[in-house]
Order: sequence, then C-alpha cells, then structure tokens
Amino acid sequence: MTLPVAVIGAGPYGLSTAAHLKARAVPTRVFGSPMVSWREHMPAGMLLKSTPAASDIDAPQPGHTLFDYCQDVGERRFESDWDAIPVETFAGYGMWFQQRLVPQLERERVVSVDRRGLGGGFELKLDSGEQFTARAVVVATGLSGLAQLPPELAAAVPGGPSASGPVSHSSQHRDLSPLAGKDVVVVGAGQSALETAVLLAEAGAASVRVLARRRGAVRFGAAPDGQSLFKPDTPFGRAWSLYAFSYYADGFRRLPAPTRQYLVRRVLGPLGAWWLRERFIGRVQVTEGKRIVRARVESGRPVLTLTASGDGPDRDGTESELRADHVIAATGYRMDVAAMDFLGTGLRTRLAVSAGGPRLMAGYRSSVPGLHFTGLPAAASYGPVMRFVCGTEYASPRLARAVAGLG
Repeated sequence: MTLPVAVIGAGPYGLSTAAHLKARAVPTRVFGSPMVSWREHMPAGMLLKSTPAASDIDAPQPGHTLFDYCQDVGERRFESDWDAIPVETFAGYGMWFQQRLVPQLERERVVSVDRRGLGGGFELKLDSGEQFTARAVVVATGLSGLAQLPPELAAAVPGGPSASGPVSHSSQHRDLSPLAGKDVVVVGAGQSALETAVLLAEAGAASVRVLARRRGAVRFGAAPDGQSLFKPDTPFGRAWSLYAFSYYADGFRRLPAPTRQYLVRRVLGPLGAWWLRERFIGRVQVTEGKRIVRARVESGRPVLTLTASGDGPDRDGTESELRADHVIAATGYRMDVAAMDFLGTGLRTRLAVSAGGPRLMAGYRSSVPGLHFTGLPAAASYGPVMRFVCGTEYASPRLARAVAGLG
C-alpha cells in the first residue's frame, strides 16, 4: 500500500503545496480550515499591502490566479499596482482555489505527529481520533500559534490577551466595532499596526494612538509612480536586493546564519502601504521613541509605564504613564518550533533549528528525513519572501518535486 503525504495547514502555502503534489499524482491528505487566518484573524475592511501581481497562490496549471477568480465570480478585477485588495476578496479567492484544486481537504486538526521508527514514516493522530501513517509530512501552519506579545504586556494579563479584555493581539480582532467610543493604544509600527489604527478610527474609537519604540518608525512606502524605473521589478517593488530574495531564495539559504537572521528581521520590515498615509494622517496620534517598561491593569483599564528608548538626548530614565481603555499589540509573529505542540517531543528535539525555526536544506527538507516546512517556518532558511503569498511560486514546485523524490 502506498502511504500518503500529509500536508498540515490550509492557507496559501498548504493549498499551493497540495495542488502541486496532486498534479504529480502523489497521494496526499490535507488538513485544516481553509484560509482561516484570513477569514477569522484579520479585521474586516483590511486591505492587502501586496499588489495583485504578488497575491496569486501558485498552482501547477494556469487559470487559478486572483484575476481568474475575479473573472469567474464576477467580482471587480484587481490588476494594477494601484489596486488594493480587500482581505475578504483574498479569502474568497483562497476558498475558490481550494474547492477547485484541493477538493478533498479534510477540515480536521492534526493533534500529534511522531516518527514511527527508522524508515517507517510518521504516525499522525487527528482530533477525530483517527490515526494513520504518512510517508512524509509538510508543515504549512502559517501564523497559527506564533502571535508575539511583548513580555511587559503579557505580565499585565496573566490569563492571556483577549479581544474583550484590557490587552489583546491584533490577530484576535475580526470586528473592531466593540472598541467604538474607547481610547485605544496600538503597539507597533508595521502595516498591521498602522492599518488597525486607521480601521479603529474609522470604526468610531474615541482616540487612537500608535506607540513605537523607534523614532521615525511610522513610515509609508512610495506609490507605484514614485519607484525607480532603473531597478528590477519584484512583487515587493523595484530593488536589486528584493529581486535576489524573490527569485534566488536557495542562495539565501547558503548565507551565514547571522547574516540570514539579520536580513529576515530587516528586509521588508515595518512599513505602511503608500495608500494608507492619507487615511492615517490627522486621525491617529503617534508616540515614537518610547518603550514599555511595565504594564498594569487598574479598574479594568491598562496603564503603560514608558521611558525613552534608543540613544536620544531624552533617554535619562524619566518615566511617564499612558492610560487607555484597551491596548492592541500589533507586534507580529515570532517563529518558534516549540509552539508547534502537535510535533512530538522526539521530533522537535531532533530538529536542527535556526532563529527559532527549522534549519532547512534543498527541497524544504528539515534535519528529520521526510519532514518538510514551508511558508513562515521556512523564512529563516529561504528568506523574507517566505512570509508572503508570492513566495508560493518559489516554494511549492520545489517542495513537491523533493517530496515526489525527483529533487
């Protein structure tokens, strides 16, 4: 009997990988709730920062782009770099992609993966109680379980962050309307922080303030007509470095570990979309160059103790307090293999790790034979392009070829 390959995760990377495996006639079982992060963990009304050209989920055959989806369902077609894509449209596109190319998706959760023995594949257990053996496993769980909360905020809410409590993470908000009439502080300076702040203001929050550690952190990118025509075009804009990261990710894997870690943190880092600037200015207050040293909750309201960060002239240890009705940490996600608790302890201890993520070889192979990772977990090895949907074009065909035993 031919053992299947198990793909864990049904976001863009999981669906793209599964489609490529099926096109190679590799028996495959795919698990997860399709596009769950996009449908349930991003605020309604959000627009994608990526352009239409950078928002296609890679498929092994033509006819499955975002443009094809819009044509098929009669929705407005997104074609130009000037077009901003609603998150609801992208989630609908992913569901359409899944129904057409991965129709046998199993909406079950994988609760454990363990090595079966030397050369024996992997033993998987589902939340239904079913157990089965797979010859290989592809982990494509995306952002699940990786939300990062600053320790100072975490200490103020021992029970954990929540949308209805004093402190939350941005991934916990689908509907921002309960915060209408409230004073809200958003911690962070990336697209998620800046767009969440704008959506809060537009949803009727009494006041919205963005709090950023670094001076000058709140910035916005250049519009399409403000980019140099003398640099190569990439899914992220025109730049030689971005071209290399987008199309030569295997080269990134060969860089020294400290260099890779630095580039993953800095390249394509926090920056607001060009189209957000006009909606932001005048509606959102900004406090930069301040870091949170302590946080507490008084009468259900968060109180942040701040001090100057960096090496500025005002870094004299003076503390100030910032009070609000609610604090949202839009502080991103941090890769941590330990958070993937569905991987058995034996597997996790055998994984070679770099910057919290698995250290991967060619074909997105980990140090455990037969165990592969794609998407965000692959960023430490293959570069920042793995954090974005357009990275499926590079990753999925290579990963499928490796799992099929052809590369």
